[in-house]
Amino acid sequence: MSEDARADSTATETAAVLVSGPLALLNRERAVLQFNRRVLAQAQRSDVPLLERLRYITIVSSNLDEFFEVRVADIIEATRQPGSGVSRSDLASVARAAHELIDEQYALFNDVVMPALEREGIVVLNHAQRNPAQRAWVQRFFESQVRPLLVPVSLDPSHPFPLVANKSLNFIARLGGRDAFGRENLIAIVKVPRVLPRVIRLPAALCVGQQGFVLLTSVIRAHLAELFPGRTVDSFSQFRVTRDSDLEVDADDVTNLRQALRTGLTTRHFGQAIRLEVVASCPEELSSFLLEQFALPDVALYKVNGPVNLVRLNQLIDQADADALRFPPYEPKWPEDRLQRARSIFEQLRNADVLLHHPFESFEPVVQFLREAVHDPDVLAIKQTIYRTGTQSVLMDLLIEGARRGKEVLAVVELKARFDEEANINWAERLEAVGAQVVYGIVGLKTHAKLLLVTRREGGEPGDGRRGAQPRLRRYAHLSTGNYNPRTARLYTDMGMLTSDLGLTADADAVFLQLASQTRVRSPNHLVTAPFVLHKRLLRHMAQVAEAARAGLPARIVAKINALTDPGLMAGLVEAGQAGARIDLIVRGACMLPPGLAGRTENIRVRSVVGRFLEHSRILYFAWGPGEDDEVLYLSSADWMSRNMFRRIEVAWPVRDKALRQRVIDEGLVPYLHDQRDAWLLDGSGRYKRVSDEGVSAQQALMQRYA
Repeated sequence: MSEDARADSTATETAAVLVSGPLALLNRERAVLQFNRRVLAQAQRSDVPLLERLRYITIVSSNLDEFFEVRVADIIEATRQPGSGVSRSDLASVARAAHELIDEQYALFNDVVMPALEREGIVVLNHAQRNPAQRAWVQRFFESQVRPLLVPVSLDPSHPFPLVANKSLNFIARLGGRDAFGRENLIAIVKVPRVLPRVIRLPAALCVGQQGFVLLTSVIRAHLAELFPGRTVDSFSQFRVTRDSDLEVDADDVTNLRQALRTGLTTRHFGQAIRLEVVASCPEELSSFLLEQFALPDVALYKVNGPVNLVRLNQLIDQADADALRFPPYEPKWPEDRLQRARSIFEQLRNADVLLHHPFESFEPVVQFLREAVHDPDVLAIKQTIYRTGTQSVLMDLLIEGARRGKEVLAVVELKARFDEEANINWAERLEAVGAQVVYGIVGLKTHAKLLLVTRREGGEPGDGRRGAQPRLRRYAHLSTGNYNPRTARLYTDMGMLTSDLGLTADADAVFLQLASQTRVRSPNHLVTAPFVLHKRLLRHMAQVAEAARAGLPARIVAKINALTDPGLMAGLVEAGQAGARIDLIVRGACMLPPGLAGRTENIRVRSVVGRFLEHSRILYFAWGPGEDDEVLYLSSADWMSRNMFRRIEVAWPVRDKALRQRVIDEGLVPYLHDQRDAWLLDGSGRYKRVSDEGVSAQQALMQRYA
């Protein structure tokens, strides 16, 4: 079982002792699937442009891939461990829910979205629908671009079933007749190289009045028999296997974590099989044969009515010439009223902190902050955490340039950021090659905090009365709820703050010192860190709110997070709610706490907002009285999951400036509490209901505000 799974498994174990008696928590896996239902619902909305509706369908497929690769893989492993509390019936229940969701997804794809695209002149043509000229073009494409890369393998004792990589496209065929050596080897496997495009656009001259596309699977299917001359293809199917993709590396038993992960990446694609996808027309004898080869039970078989990998339909979205069928372009705004482009960012931060709200405001000020640091001769040191930056990153290029220019660059690279391991290893090696100091955080803890710290040499303050005052060092920092990734900063909602606050920057420096040296450092005075303090601090605030509620004072909790699965925090919320506090939770994804239960959670409301952008910011507000000193608001990198509280390096920081705090409330909380168009309400049974199909959308309102 993965470290994250072990950290989160305690939620099930402690469900029976929550608060003052048994409180049945909602099933986590079903909660994840419910989130994907809400994403899929975006593809049903007539007010969402058609190509974006298709994109939501592909997002669900991508999410489900990771769900099987990680969550279902952990469930399967848990069923094999005595005393885990997870049974095969639990696995079957999750599988049934997944089957239902996938069936709905393909029905929406086939019966609603694709016919609507066809009415707009965007068509995906199968072999039967293609006219003679189109078939001739596809034939030539197959012969010149596809066939040379295909190597069919007929199975026999000297040609065993081949290794099939995770999520790769393949064909299985049952053959008639005899091979070139007179033998009746009945089964053949055809691997489809990943270098081939999955969606091919037909020439415009062949599709008058339309934009015509063909799928690679359709091209191969139409010419499958040509791969086996002299034999007949009696039956066939596409298939795809999803494998356990969690990298299991025991950091305590390796001397070089980077090398161990690099080695693990070579075998990740061939982990234990978890799910088998075939087309709905796949004969039972072929699907049974595949299940046997992958050692999978019947419940792991998913027969789908269409392409076995809808994720690759993103290629159609990208190739289609139809801007009217996409969301209108949105260009994030530079915060000119708070940060002038022509002036030094350091100079401006000495006067006031700058709050940035992405993607409504541009991520470019963060890039410019680092760029100025790299080129400023008075900047001596740059320290940054690296979690998910992508394979191409202007920020990483700037860090490399900073090291080349002689800056003291410290990069805390999280090598175990799931599915970003290879990119992060590559960045680590490139940084080390130019002299940057690279560390990988703390053994057993993922570094999930988002911190960027710059140390600058500055002269004495003007008017200090001293001639020839000695230069002093001053720190500047960026703290964020989201990753240092300019691409996702245009797609995810996050908040970040540029600051020269002496307390926050000193605390950030202490965090970097501990991550590099692993020694005891002074406890931060302003930053709240996990795994040391954050969980306790949140529980303390919940207790303060509960006490205020019992005393008849104003008592309020509002939290905007991505997931709520930690049992201790759920217990604290229930206690505060039972004391009379008003609690609103804006939880994008999985929430295991059932709200609205009489006598238990009737003061707790849970909503989820799913819109154009992925909600990602974490905002935490607690009030336990009428005064200004009786409230606190944090921005945080951490979700309310056990793994974030106890197995990750996380930070939360209080927004103390009144104007900035009010802005966070006005932009990050209030609009989402009043969202009608994109919001869903959770009930005590675990079901979500959309608030309305009309009315206010928080994201749209913020886009208009910043337009």
